[in-house]
Order: sequence, then C-alpha cells, then structure tokens
Amino acid sequence: QVQLVESGGGLVQAGGSLRLSCAASGLTFGMYYMGWYRQAPGKERELVAGITRGADNTNYADSVKGRFTISRDSAKNTVYLQMNSLKPEDTAVYYCAAVYSDSCGVIGPYGMDYWGKGTLVTVSS
Repeated sequence: QVQLVESGGGLVQAGGSLRLSCAASGLTFGMYYMGWYRQAPGKERELVAGITRGADNTNYADSVKGRFTISRDSAKNTVYLQMNSLKPEDTAVYYCAAVYSDSCGVIGPYGMDYWGKGTLVTVSS
C-alpha cells in the first residue's frame, strides 16, 4: 500500500521560509517521479515543482522559480520542498504526489498516481 505523508506546513509571515517533507512508503522510491502540487481555495490544483526519478531534472511553476527548491533523498524515501521568500499568494494546501515514470518533463496533476493528504501553508501579509 502506497503512502505519502506530508509535513512541515504552517503559518508564516510574508518573506519567511518553510520546508515541506513528504515521506513515501510502499513503493520503489527511485522509480517514481515526485511532485509537489498546491490548491488554493476556489482554484484548481496546480503543479508547484517536480523532480525526476534520478533527481537529474527539476521543473517549477513560473510563480515559484527562484524561490522554491525541490529535492529528494533516496536513502530516506523522502522528497522536500524548500520555500523561501514566501508570499501571501503562496497560501494553499500543498500535496505530494508520485507517478511511476521516467519522464523528464512536466507532469500535471492528472498524470499522477498517488497523493498525500496535504499540508496547509498560510502566508500572512
């Protein structure tokens, strides 16, 4: 049974930082493309960042480029999202997701197989 468990969300002031973690179990971690997605109230779920199975390629939404960094640790079966210079518009529920894929490109929400339950990030102005 595949499980993805996010942690690290919370309330932060604009300009601050948070680090999200996603612990994966029940899958061969190194064979999965991993991604972080977010959904704000009244909006569709959108890609924030993705990382290939070998960690040799990453993709970011234009809105977070230069501020967010995705990484993965195969020894810990964990993917991270370092978020710096946070803005109020980054407020959303952040989800970790996985798909069995060797893609080097962008994979949108509908292309992912497994999802975590999400962690709330609130950025105050």
